[in-house]
Amino acid sequence: MQCLERSTTNMKASSSRSIADSRPATARGCRVAAVSRAAAVRVQCTLQEARPAVNNGVPVGVPKGAVPNRPILEVPDWESHYRRHTARQTQPTPASLSRLRLFSGTSNPILAGEVAHYLGMELGKIKCKRFADGEIYVQIQESIRGCDVFLIQPTCPPVNDHLMELLITIDACRRASARSITAVVPYYGYARADRKVQGRESIAAKLTANLITEAGADRVLAIDLHSGQCVGYFDIPVDHVYGETVILDYLASKRIATGDLVVVSPDVGGVARARAFAKKLNDAPLAIVDKRRSAHNVSEVMNLIGDVRGKVAVLVDDMIDTAGTITNAAKVLAKEGAREVYACATHAVFSPPAVERLSSGVFQEVIVTNTIPVAPENVFPQLTILSVANLLGETIWRVYNAASVQALRD
Repeated sequence: MQCLERSTTNMKASSSRSIADSRPATARGCRVAAVSRAAAVRVQCTLQEARPAVNNGVPVGVPKGAVPNRPILEVPDWESHYRRHTARQTQPTPASLSRLRLFSGTSNPILAGEVAHYLGMELGKIKCKRFADGEIYVQIQESIRGCDVFLIQPTCPPVNDHLMELLITIDACRRASARSITAVVPYYGYARADRKVQGRESIAAKLTANLITEAGADRVLAIDLHSGQCVGYFDIPVDHVYGETVILDYLASKRIATGDLVVVSPDVGGVARARAFAKKLNDAPLAIVDKRRSAHNVSEVMNLIGDVRGKVAVLVDDMIDTAGTITNAAKVLAKEGAREVYACATHAVFSPPAVERLSSGVFQEVIVTNTIPVAPENVFPQLTILSVANLLGETIWRVYNAASVQALRD
């Protein structure tokens, strides 16, 4: 009996589904469409109520950057705090302006100060002292991590002390995590020991180059190396600039007539230097003094090649040490009829008795640069000292900005 009732109930349910399915499909679609339209109207009304008023594309009453119908966290004075923080970050400071750092050793701080003035910056803080036993202590007293460091230290007399100070300073900068280290050596000591003249001799110029490289220098900037092969002694890049630019500008200010001028090399080894110098003086004629050296720092002049009679002779050399070579050459020029004799050199080493020889009256004027500081007791009336600070400063700036250094000479 229960089974009969259950089957009857199932039959009624199936018959009702059959009746519903037997209605036309269009009637069913109209009902679904009506429900969809009603839902769409409700959604549109909801969006219109939620959408804020718009003025020229900008929502009215909604803070800038906020999303409509999203909760907004109001932080008091956040805009003024942001402006103050941004202003602090954009204020120019020496560290943020550039990574260029300039340091000076103790050999020529005046030149280093002039270079810093040209670059519009201050010298870095460095501490250098000597212990009682002569050892050198160097400490960089500011952060140079990631900076491009330029160390100005000519290895002038006392050569060994200044060279060792340069090496220790380079090592201190390397251990302070400097990004690059450039040794600015206006005067390169030991440059004259650039080859073996006799057996069992040292090539100290190459040894010095190895020391600077091993200390940690990434680049060397030098002025008027004694010979071109010194550049090849380094296994790192070398920027070799010439102090003749400064001397040429000074000579041009004297307005010496081109026909009255002759450039003289005091020895055969300086012919290339003198020829380049003469070319920039409107291709002035060239004369050569044939010198025979019997011992170190001792020279004897033998012959003069060229005509200097009635002319202004300009002797050109890279350095004046004891002044024996250039003084003997000046005497020969005066003997051969030169009207005036000028001595031009980049490096004023002035070892005794250089001052006595140069001030003896054979020279109209002695023109040098300040690559080496000249002691007050070595100054005499005929001496003129020109500054190479602008030349060095411009070269440093070009090296730092990866610009051409050769363009300075062209």
